[in-house]
Amino acid sequence: MPISGWQKFFKQFSKPSILPEAPRANAYMETLLLPSQHLGRDVLVDIYTPAYPDEHDVLPLLLFNDGQDLRQMQLLEVMKASPLPFRAVGLHANERRLREYGTAHQTDYAGRGDLAPSHTLFVTEELTAFLATRFPLPPRMTIAGFSLGGLSAFDIAWRHPARFQKVGVFSGALWWRSQPFSPQDPDGNRIVHTYVSQAAECPPLQYWFQTGTADETDDRNQNGVIDSIDDTLDLIAALHKQGVPAEHISYSEVEEGRHEPATWAVVLPEFVRWALDD
Repeated sequence: MPISGWQKFFKQFSKPSILPEAPRANAYMETLLLPSQHLGRDVLVDIYTPAYPDEHDVLPLLLFNDGQDLRQMQLLEVMKASPLPFRAVGLHANERRLREYGTAHQTDYAGRGDLAPSHTLFVTEELTAFLATRFPLPPRMTIAGFSLGGLSAFDIAWRHPARFQKVGVFSGALWWRSQPFSPQDPDGNRIVHTYVSQAAECPPLQYWFQTGTADETDDRNQNGVIDSIDDTLDLIAALHKQGVPAEHISYSEVEEGRHEPATWAVVLPEFVRWALDD
């Protein structure tokens, strides 16, 4: 279905806001249910709009996997405090999260992520077509996510650099593996690390990573560094080795930060500033 067809589809079938809107004199959030043919379900979506938006303004747009967590993380307050206006969209995950998030070209060793190709198509085709009926989209956007949603965001941006310019990974599930863990090769078979290392060239992206020193306690290679930090730093090293310049990669490590929205909320303003920085 061409883009114009998607627009007609959403105008006909998308449901109206299901939560009361805040006064539009200030930043506000509205929640919609978007029908997805690719996912075969309705997707709950929060749309964050800054104060006094001009419908013709082309503003930076931030998309978030696991967008249900943004409410707890007070994104609306971050938007109100931002000196630069931006729009944001939070995609709610549901009980199929372990199937819809992942890497689109292959599942993990346990078959998880089998619907990741459908989620990618929802984001790159259906969601963007719908949003284009609401406001003008920038040429390239930022996509981010939390934990497994961060892995998914990285994968989507990597495969669609014409649509995305920046990607943020909060406590990313970068352990995602094609084979079960082996003590003989504790860092082997990590899917994202493998395809980044084997890429003929890296897409023109900018990357922001966050971990917390208390994200977890596992240390599979017994090097004294928890796995989430190891996986993130190893991916950063792989990107550097592939020629990504240092100024295109940012890393934030939160002392005693945990694998939870309360920690991600601490660095959310930092991430937003980075995303809006030209």
